[in-house]
Amino acid sequence: MLVTVKNLQGELVGQLSRDDFAIYDSGVAQELAFFERYTAQPLSVALLVDTSGSTARELKYEIDSAGRFLEALTKEGNPRDALTLYSFNHDVTRQTGFIRRPERVRQVLKNLKAEAGTSLYDALCFATDSLANREGRRVVIAVTDGGDTTSARTYQEALRALHDTDAVMYSVLVVPVTNEAGRNVGGENALTTLAASTGGRVFAPSVGAPLDEAFVEILRDLRTQYLLGYYPRGLPPAPAGFRRVHVEVKGTGLQALTRTGYYEK
Repeated sequence: MLVTVKNLQGELVGQLSRDDFAIYDSGVAQELAFFERYTAQPLSVALLVDTSGSTARELKYEIDSAGRFLEALTKEGNPRDALTLYSFNHDVTRQTGFIRRPERVRQVLKNLKAEAGTSLYDALCFATDSLANREGRRVVIAVTDGGDTTSARTYQEALRALHDTDAVMYSVLVVPVTNEAGRNVGGENALTTLAASTGGRVFAPSVGAPLDEAFVEILRDLRTQYLLGYYPRGLPPAPAGFRRVHVEVKGTGLQALTRTGYYEK
């Protein structure tokens, strides 16, 4: 399990030891069998860029920020870190395989055009398929204005796909409409739940510098993670097939951000 730890001020905490963590699976305390601080396991990132018609006004800013994120991702860290790019509107298109060439991704991003509906859940399912056999950490970053209008897949299928792939999801919610009448609140809530259940989070920046900062925050999280492992033992039956996992950090005011559980296979 990938775990990000923050204090009450929202600052990352990166100096904890194995003994600072406790894991509970289905309410049963588990023995920590593996611990790695500042894990250097390679990152495989699936970047999903919403090109539906509603993103047309801000698409250029999304593309510029995404390009800078890739440059930062490949500048340091594990030399096997790589990114695959998907665009999605009513269709989902895999634009690149897993590569480390910022200039190539930038070129593809510049050619994207906004049109039609939003198949976010389909995009998440395709992206997790491509991540499934990747070694190391798996991350999905969805840059979208929220809401799904044209997917064949459902929210539950997308959530299951993220869990089955052990992928952490971050959502960058662009063009957040302040007028309640014009917002897709249901879509925003779905993004929040998807991210939280996998140990990720949602950002709602305005364009320009705040959008860049959202990508910087994601990269900072990914560079300051703990990797915890255990062998599930002594668990009661789980009729629904989903095991809830809870990670606690010893110390006042420290919060562990991680996945909420896993589906038994």
